[in-house]
Amino acid sequence: MSVSKWQGYSAEVSKRLQSGGYSADSATALLNFDAEMFRLMRSIVKGELPAQLMTEMGQGLEFAQFQALTAIMRLQGGIGGRDPQEATVGMVATELNVDPSRASRIVSDLIGAGLVRRDVSQSDGRKSILNLTHSATALLLAFRDLKWAKTMQVFADWTEAEILSFSQLFLRYNDGMRAAYPSRE
Repeated sequence: MSVSKWQGYSAEVSKRLQSGGYSADSATALLNFDAEMFRLMRSIVKGELPAQLMTEMGQGLEFAQFQALTAIMRLQGGIGGRDPQEATVGMVATELNVDPSRASRIVSDLIGAGLVRRDVSQSDGRKSILNLTHSATALLLAFRDLKWAKTMQVFADWTEAEILSFSQLFLRYNDGMRAAYPSRE
């Protein structure tokens, strides 16, 4: 498809939004929001934000390795609306949405780097579980601290009302997205 066929994309979307009852200003705002969300999601999916923080921390961790560490932390900590549980390679694969062999390779790399260790489950001696080492825990805590320092910079000149409003509106937006695009799980 030629470039010229897409030059009117925004105008067509704006017309559609306005015919749906949105003002011209609201249509422009929604188009701008969509463009910014695309940039943000692309940077998240590509792992640019965590990679930048890892570089600032002097860590050479690959994005997939970082994701695996955070998956283990989330599983063990019960983060994300679940009960805390022992992490296994299979659970890491599910968290990362990769096949078990890929997850196994990532975990093996993390074990080799001294960030993860394999242990025997206390509830089932036949089951191998994954635990973060002290080095991995220190790395994730340093990452957390740097991430929140950057977040505080982002919101430094926002008022409390703006922060509360933004948070409420963003949660409302995400609830609406989940309703419009139900999960396959």
